[in-house]
Amino acid sequence: MSDITVIGLNGEAQEVSFEPGDSLMEVLRDAGYEEIIAMCGGCCSCATCHVHIENQADFELPPIEEDEELLVSMADNYQADASRLSCQLTLNDEQTGLRVQIIETD
Repeated sequence: MSDITVIGLNGEAQEVSFEPGDSLMEVLRDAGYEEIIAMCGGCCSCATCHVHIENQADFELPPIEEDEELLVSMADNYQADASRLSCQLTLNDEQTGLRVQIIETD
């Protein structure tokens, strides 16, 4: 198993384990982050799994695709260098140590 660091809305950091091939959205939901609503079930159509990811380039994340970019750019708390949809990220060993910030959505 590998770990990522998740910073909750309360500012507290928690180490969360994942298996390579897990969706970041599912890892966050399984860890009890109820703020990750994921209304569309991970189909990249709602932005209710929007998170901020620190230093994306350091963790070999896939580039953001057009549909995802459109959704996050219209979402609350959008940050061009940090916003991603957690449903669009499949974790693998290269993401060990990734820092994910849960953000407040309206």
